[in-house]
Amino acid sequence: MEIKYENEQGLTLVIPAYRVDVQRPCDVVEDILRIYGYNNVEIPTQLKSSLVIKGEEDQKHKLANLVSEQLVGEGFNEILNNSLSKSAYYDNQDTLVKIMNPLSTDLNVMRQTLLYGGLESIQYNVNRKRQNLRFFEFGNVYTFSPEKQNDDDPMQAYKEQYHCGLWVTGKRVEGSWAHQNEDSTFYELSACVENILRRIGVKPGMIVRKKSENAIFSSGLAIENRGGKLLIEMGIISKKLQKQFGLDNPVYYAELNWTALMKVIKKNEVLYTEISKFPAVSRDLALLVDASVEFAQIEQIARQTEKKLLKNVELFDVYEGDKLPAGKKSYAVNFILQDEEKTMGDKQIDAIMQKLIAQLTAKLGAQLR
Repeated sequence: MEIKYENEQGLTLVIPAYRVDVQRPCDVVEDILRIYGYNNVEIPTQLKSSLVIKGEEDQKHKLANLVSEQLVGEGFNEILNNSLSKSAYYDNQDTLVKIMNPLSTDLNVMRQTLLYGGLESIQYNVNRKRQNLRFFEFGNVYTFSPEKQNDDDPMQAYKEQYHCGLWVTGKRVEGSWAHQNEDSTFYELSACVENILRRIGVKPGMIVRKKSENAIFSSGLAIENRGGKLLIEMGIISKKLQKQFGLDNPVYYAELNWTALMKVIKKNEVLYTEISKFPAVSRDLALLVDASVEFAQIEQIARQTEKKLLKNVELFDVYEGDKLPAGKKSYAVNFILQDEEKTMGDKQIDAIMQKLIAQLTAKLGAQLR
């Protein structure tokens, strides 16, 4: 290496063309140290370093990245919409975070939900003949609480939360030689949400499912934690919204409160356990219930009744027809029981099932068919 110029600030070097490995100043320093000898470099008596501890934000983004990869594997495309939104989308104007100097009426408030940005993206694609869509987005949403206004702490009335939105519309399968055309359904979206919960470590016993009362859905489901905090809302977008965006196909939407979900799993440690040596037991019940009763109520009562040995509750058939009394429907429900310490006997299984039946009868008026 030829020294072309030297001053107090450093050296200007001409590097031979064959030294393709020398690209940066540190490459030159490495050459000098190798010739001078690493053993001739004095080691200081003290070493100083900074420790970086991963916090909640790191965990939040790590899980968001894992879920993003999972959703892409399930056929979703990620979208990124503007945090500014149109106030006309929202019925309650008092809770909006308004922009003091908006550029237009279409961008005059901060979004309260990810929904409308996704619907705009769907509308854009549908207008360009792209009907079969699966979108997801991670982003912040903002709300204002007038009752919390405080001159001492003006920011107390404002809240920012991290959410995840999922949109599904169009055909699930189209133009396949091996499969007939098939429309997307709500259950497809629901399965994606269940996969997310399983991936981040939310166990079935940690959540409660209820009917959603949100007006954006013609039919919807709400998932809460045991304390009643709303975690997820999902359902079929109402006809009014569908018409507002000029969409012919149903749109299935889910919004996950990522900030709240992180609090749910904060104390949930993932531990290694061996596969149980003792077999699980499956039992089915055909229950005649009022038409207003939802499966979520049955699952909630079952888990409250048997907290230790009940591993899973699953609905596998619903029947409503002329053969049933008016105002009634039949649920076929599967219960999985398992003792991690011993093989369950018939008496123990029958006792648990009788206890479940008694609770379902007392609280829901359920009858065995």
